[in-house]
Amino acid sequence: MRHVIIIGSGPAGYTAAIYAARANLEPLVLASSVEAGGELMNTTEVENFPGFPEGIQGPELMAKMQAQAERFGAEVVYDDVVSVELDGPVKKVTMGSGAVHEASSLIYATGSAPRKIGIEGEQRLSGRGVSYCATCDGFFFREKTIAVVGGGDSAMEEATFLTKFASKVYVIHRRDELRASKIMQERAFKNDKIEFVWNSAVADILGDEAVTGVVLENTVDGSRSELALDGIFVAIGNDPRTHLVHGQLDLTDEGTIWVDGRSSRTSVPGVFAAGDVLDPTYRQAVTAAGSGTIAALDVEHYLAALGEAGAPDATGDQIEGLPEADAA
Repeated sequence: MRHVIIIGSGPAGYTAAIYAARANLEPLVLASSVEAGGELMNTTEVENFPGFPEGIQGPELMAKMQAQAERFGAEVVYDDVVSVELDGPVKKVTMGSGAVHEASSLIYATGSAPRKIGIEGEQRLSGRGVSYCATCDGFFFREKTIAVVGGGDSAMEEATFLTKFASKVYVIHRRDELRASKIMQERAFKNDKIEFVWNSAVADILGDEAVTGVVLENTVDGSRSELALDGIFVAIGNDPRTHLVHGQLDLTDEGTIWVDGRSSRTSVPGVFAAGDVLDPTYRQAVTAAGSGTIAALDVEHYLAALGEAGAPDATGDQIEGLPEADAA
């Protein structure tokens, strides 16, 4: 049986793994078979993660985090979690392969998933002109006319990136001002390929075998119009991935996992949460990483109370004479 299992392999999961591994807890990181690395795997230039003044590509940053965790003894398994049993002293995790992993503690760091518009054409044409990842699909829209739906940083990043391929990028936003940070707004406003469609919501996505356009509804007067497009990228936010713990962990009104104050402690002893799955507000790579640090430290102290090897006791000393992890 393991000391700790970490579900999730984004900045929160890997940072938790780094800290737990350096505390000799030999964490098992359960990374998805298809989405390992989290949302940063779909991001191009990351300019706001400390330590990279020239910026770094999202996939490269995650690869470095994984390598750092593995260097200190974390084990990464590429398989999908299908169910968890969190009650009692032993936490059980069942994988898609049929394997069952057990641990005294568990860190839940599954992140969040792209939010959908919620209209019929979106589902029908997903993968046929409807996308949620500019990095993944931008290449397929060379010299095409496309649109990005949203008004936050992610939408501006998607729109700016897509101008490398598309001949025209519309930004469709339901308000008359953006929520994005000033620097992201300025980049988009200065880009000649980007045109803003204000006070508009996507009411329908047109096309039989592929996207041919959208029906827009004016959020002020309710009038409708059509906009011809070759593709549409949805960037309207994310929803926490909590489906595995529904009915087992308490959730907040926002749908994120409830934790006790500034800690990572959930409503179930021995289960901790980290990253976007508990954060409906900031949702940055660096805040997720900090959250992963908190979770790992909370796990250490939880295991210490159980008397498990490798965790510090109440005074901060290592239990059973194992080597002390560095303080920094």
